[in-house]
Amino acid sequence: MNLKQAEYLLVLKEEGSITAAARRLYISQPALSQTIRQLEDDLGVHIVDRSVTPYRFTEAGLACLSAAEEILDIDDHLHNRIKRIKDEQEGTLRLGISVQRSMQILPKVLPQFVARFPFVTIRLTEEGSTTLEEYLLDGRLDLTLAVAEPSSPLIRYDLIESETIGILTGRNSRLAKTHLSGPVSVPELKDETFVSLSRGHNARLIQDNLFRNYGISPRVLIETDSFEVCRRIALETDSCMVCSDIFVDDYARVRGVFFPFRDYENSRHFYACSLASKNQPNYARELIGICRNVIRQEKYRGAAS
Repeated sequence: MNLKQAEYLLVLKEEGSITAAARRLYISQPALSQTIRQLEDDLGVHIVDRSVTPYRFTEAGLACLSAAEEILDIDDHLHNRIKRIKDEQEGTLRLGISVQRSMQILPKVLPQFVARFPFVTIRLTEEGSTTLEEYLLDGRLDLTLAVAEPSSPLIRYDLIESETIGILTGRNSRLAKTHLSGPVSVPELKDETFVSLSRGHNARLIQDNLFRNYGISPRVLIETDSFEVCRRIALETDSCMVCSDIFVDDYARVRGVFFPFRDYENSRHFYACSLASKNQPNYARELIGICRNVIRQEKYRGAAS
């Protein structure tokens, strides 16, 4: 049964006669009758009992009516979906983000995004920044929210938040007691104890480069792949940790102190990254905007407290 036959059958049912149905469909009675007979020939059964007046639908005809309703419902659903896709109100966004940033912003970003785009499906990948950039370039991701240094001409970098790199340490650490305020220089850290992230994390890369450039080798208490574990151990043991100021939240402000580096200019910041060769759908641009607003509000809240 095709769409035209399905529509004609349902109009015939609603109008109750060939004459009325043909008038409503703006076709001739013979044309409508021919369409019904063609369907009967295709099925090999009668769908209308013409031996009675008024005519009635046979058992096969009732089955056809039920199928006709389903066919038109599917067609209507398909057209609605296609319209949403064309209007960029529906689709699938393959999103990459680091675990720590995911914990920090997605619980606040996604409720706004879902309310705005209920028909968009997000497929989430949580990895380190370097891995996410590789996934973006090989086509496994559409958008990444990651710390990056704009370097590839193949990638569009939309700045979400600038980051300052420094040392987070417990309030009772030696550094906190001897260095009361302001930026700290790397040589001052040579006698400190560190809690370190595993290799592959952006903070670990910065840490290793700084230690190597300044020829220092501080004691490392423990190494972990979890940013949150690293942060909590550093604060609770009065050790030091290399991290960004964006992770200095209420918990960190109560338990510790953050000192920015005096002799390090950060070139890696939090970007929304996508392929430069592809246009971002509207829902991807909206997600970036929501992220910016959420982070801005959190900064204002932190400054106020």
